[in-house]
Amino acid sequence: MTFDDFQLDAQLMDGLDAMGFRAPTPIQQQAIPAILNHYDLIACAQTGTGKTAAYLLPVIDKILNSNHSHLNTLILVPTRELAQQIDQQLEGFSYYVPISSIAVYGGGDGNLYTQQQTALRKGADIIIATPGRLIGHLASGNIDFSKLQHLILDEADRMLDMGFYDDIIKIISYLPKDRQTLLFSATMPPRIKTLASKILFEPKEISIAISKPAAGIKQMAYMTYESQKLGLLSEIFKVKYQSVIVFASTKEKVKSLQFEFKKIGIPARPFHSDLEQKDREELMNDFRNRKVQVLIGTDILSRGIDVDGIDLVINFDVPPDPEDYVHRIGRTARAETTGTAITFINEKDMRRFHAIEKLIEREIEKTPLPTELGAAPLYEPLKKRAPLGGGRPGSRPNSNHHYKGRKDKPRN
Repeated sequence: MTFDDFQLDAQLMDGLDAMGFRAPTPIQQQAIPAILNHYDLIACAQTGTGKTAAYLLPVIDKILNSNHSHLNTLILVPTRELAQQIDQQLEGFSYYVPISSIAVYGGGDGNLYTQQQTALRKGADIIIATPGRLIGHLASGNIDFSKLQHLILDEADRMLDMGFYDDIIKIISYLPKDRQTLLFSATMPPRIKTLASKILFEPKEISIAISKPAAGIKQMAYMTYESQKLGLLSEIFKVKYQSVIVFASTKEKVKSLQFEFKKIGIPARPFHSDLEQKDREELMNDFRNRKVQVLIGTDILSRGIDVDGIDLVINFDVPPDPEDYVHRIGRTARAETTGTAITFINEKDMRRFHAIEKLIEREIEKTPLPTELGAAPLYEPLKKRAPLGGGRPGSRPNSNHHYKGRKDKPRN
């Protein structure tokens, strides 16, 4: 199959050619025809499968074939980084076509809010927004949703994880009931199905590789005490990597690791919510352009960025949610490339990592530590663990530590 099979607008196809798009991915093959045929859609696809193009291309085509002198499409996303990423991709697709868009997100100073407010009042074909900031603009009464035809929720699972359920429902109360609604999610927990039942009408369902890492990712893991992690990291970085993301558990941990990395000769930059928006954008541009080789961040980095060529992801801490593991390591091996993902597992995180292995339905081999780092904890995730009272690097823990056509139908 090629993109010609979808019979998209000729100028839109020119944009695809200019961006190097050739063959549609599986999610694009299934989603684009369903959207062009006006079905509501609930689609489950992991990061890096091309889901953004899967909904942008048919929506742009539909706008071009309609009267688009009004707000046509609202895309809700969890983070400003994802809003910017979608806006940039939209800009590429619509290079040869008269489609206007605006990204609406928080952060920055009052000037950014004023600029967004002015743009919303003047109107755009497509709005890409984070729920919280859009709620703020709704109070001004400057947004006319009366002729909106498409509502898209991207990374819906992440939005619910971040507590946006009430905001989403409030936003939907402003929208016409007669619309096409598309819900994209990397995972499909029960709360997503509940949301879908409230806002979608007889949707088509698509599922692409639910919660499974891409085949091109080499997954590795080390059992290690917390105090051995920096030494292990130093050993790993003896191999020269071009682009690396290190994930830590908290914002505070990210900040402290920057200084710890510097001590062992690893130049790294932290990415966290305390950075000003312009600093975050500058940092991401430097990372994309390889001016920064190592980025340290929390799970905000696991879904909100789109950078090709990341060859190594390190989970300095095991993520608390198994699904976050899939998102983290999905930053590498994108667009059918290859990459490596390494996870450090301390004695307290064995059960968490075992839950990850159950989710992805495979056991990840535990690579032995370099001998100079000493002995590591045993991987015994199913053993009951007594309260920690010992265990030191270089010693083996004692036994206590082993442990279509629907316009006449009502909607919500």
